[in-house]
Amino acid sequence: MGIPAWIWFVIAAVALVAGLGLLAADRAKEGSRNRERMRWAQLRGWQFVEEDERLPQQWSGGAIGYFGADAAVNVVAGSTFTSDGRRPVFIFDIESEGQIPAVVVAVRCNKKHRIPIEMWLSSVPFQRADMPEMLGPIGSRYAFADDADGARVVITQELVDAADQLGGDVGVAWLENEWVLASVVPTAGPSRLERLLRDLGEIADIVDPFDEDYDAGRHQASAPIPTPGANPPTPAAGTPVQQPPADPSQQD
Repeated sequence: MGIPAWIWFVIAAVALVAGLGLLAADRAKEGSRNRERMRWAQLRGWQFVEEDERLPQQWSGGAIGYFGADAAVNVVAGSTFTSDGRRPVFIFDIESEGQIPAVVVAVRCNKKHRIPIEMWLSSVPFQRADMPEMLGPIGSRYAFADDADGARVVITQELVDAADQLGGDVGVAWLENEWVLASVVPTAGPSRLERLLRDLGEIADIVDPFDEDYDAGRHQASAPIPTPGANPPTPAAGTPVQQPPADPSQQD
């Protein structure tokens, strides 16, 4: 004797209700993230866009290449201060096959990096088809770059120390084009993203320090203050020299 048809109907109905419940919960979570990101952008005076399909196309490495970003959603665009000055920033969720696998934070430098470099946590399954060459461990991360000699010039101990401070929820940080980027878990809220922005700003200052021409006067020393009684400067050749008035007591 087979299973009655009504039992299959009940099973199908329960599965449908469960699926709809999960979908509703997922949409509620996405809506909450959207509103939270929008409020954060408004408080900072930054711009917010719900979706931008072209933004992730600027990059191909790091989390963008690993997850295969279809679009950027909940996008925040603004600028932040670092020790070297103000730098433009992006914060956005990667959307891949309808899911949000990570949040990307990007800080812009003033010049394009000659060598793309990726710094992955060893606990992350970072392998992908077009993975750059692995250079080896740097602190708590592994470095990858196609130009090993050039990358070793960029990867200073200062950069390694700064990358170690990013945290265990940052799967990868990377340098690509004129940007310093990192991906963090999708549950990261505004306070965590603020800290990550500061950390990436520090890395941007390390790999792209502002030079004197860019920020004239910032690194200039103050002009020396003349010391009372100091000898006057020697006049240029051909300039008449004014003699001090004679002392009457010395006159005949």
